[in-house]
Amino acid sequence: MLAEFQRKHLRQIVGDAWYKDDAEALVTHSYDATPMVQRLPDGVIYPATREEVSAILKLANEHKIPIVGRGAGSNLCGGTVAMEGGIVMVMNRMNRLIEIDRDNLTATFQPGLNTKEFHLAVEELGLFYPPDPSSMVISTLGGNIMECAGGLRGLKYGTTKDYVIGLEAVLPSGEIIRTGGKLYKDVAGYDLTKLLVGSEGTLAIITEATVKLLPAPKYKKTMLAMYADIYAAARTVSAIVGQQMIPATLEFIDNPTLRVVEAFNKIGLPLDMEAVLLIEQDGSDMSVVEKEIEAITRICKEQGAAEVKIASSAQEAERLMMARRSALSTLARIRPTTILEDATVPRSKIADMVIEINQIAKKYDVQICTFGHAGDGNLHPTCTTDARDPDEIHRVEQAFEEIFEAAIRLGGTITGEHGVGMMKAPYLEWKVGAAGIEVMKGIKRAFDPNNIMNPGKIFAKETRKRRIVQR
Repeated sequence: MLAEFQRKHLRQIVGDAWYKDDAEALVTHSYDATPMVQRLPDGVIYPATREEVSAILKLANEHKIPIVGRGAGSNLCGGTVAMEGGIVMVMNRMNRLIEIDRDNLTATFQPGLNTKEFHLAVEELGLFYPPDPSSMVISTLGGNIMECAGGLRGLKYGTTKDYVIGLEAVLPSGEIIRTGGKLYKDVAGYDLTKLLVGSEGTLAIITEATVKLLPAPKYKKTMLAMYADIYAAARTVSAIVGQQMIPATLEFIDNPTLRVVEAFNKIGLPLDMEAVLLIEQDGSDMSVVEKEIEAITRICKEQGAAEVKIASSAQEAERLMMARRSALSTLARIRPTTILEDATVPRSKIADMVIEINQIAKKYDVQICTFGHAGDGNLHPTCTTDARDPDEIHRVEQAFEEIFEAAIRLGGTITGEHGVGMMKAPYLEWKVGAAGIEVMKGIKRAFDPNNIMNPGKIFAKETRKRRIVQR
């Protein structure tokens, strides 16, 4: 609970209208997109300038008040829930697109800028910002940076960390630092830019960012490969990349997901197929794009595709892509609670991981639908369940625990793009080891000695004990 003089000081910094601690504001900011996670903050504040952010952090650091940075709250790891109370700092007022620099192929913006709006602004100028998280219609760029968001184009183009080249950030002390800039080469000291990207709000608050842009690809082709055998679809992913073909998008959707997506979108997805691969290729030369699509089509058929369909128009291609982007929202219609996870493995292990997920779901008698960015090994096993059934939720938790174990055993990781937050914190040591945890904690202490920045995230109070899984 904040003292009255602290609340008064916060109102003086941002103005009475931009600090709230009424019941409605606290409840609204007590949860994010993560199911079954909720905690009331003590206050909600909306800064408009870096100077206001600095003043807020100075006050919080002096009085050891937790600060939780927040964009749109679309994360799936409990990353913006105030687990230890304190203040939720909502960055949406700082939403200006500062500059698109066509000479240097960069853009500079404030963290509250909507991701989709930014994409449209860049594309109007014939440029391209590849990171495209499925939440882009509602998410903010600052949130994308803090979580190192991925997306459908990760295979060919990489993720957010591959594009952020400069940051303005406010440290817990209130000091303002700048890292990087409009530079493609910069090895002056430690790479603080990359360190802050994906730091989940535990080190600093981002107030400005510069990203690199690319020339927009002029042409693209989209196709759907359909499989009666789910494992043939998974094997195709490895076969395509093994032939040195790198599609812009290579997505996997299993039959349970297909059925729900088709019921909602009604675009003619094949309900009698066990899985489909949604593949898109782009480039600056149409003849090259077409040759690559022809080669990918051949590989799909060689690996057992029952049918391959190439979109005949841009509108049809967009409908297919939107069907994939809507997978989570459509699955959420099945049952009261939807738990979307991400387990990432080397792409050569995709088929093995799909087999593991299906066996684990059967073992615990839970419904898990699987889709995801198969081209970069990032699968999203998604469980439709009911939080009101404690026994089922316990089985769901056991199932996901085994899925994380399986991913690591196959050379993968517990999270490819959702972040650690509080949900994956008990499993982080499984991936990085005890020594890795201590190195990370040392970085945290150096930035944030009073532990005010998003406490309760990334580092668990207790690591889950790993089990030897036998089937």
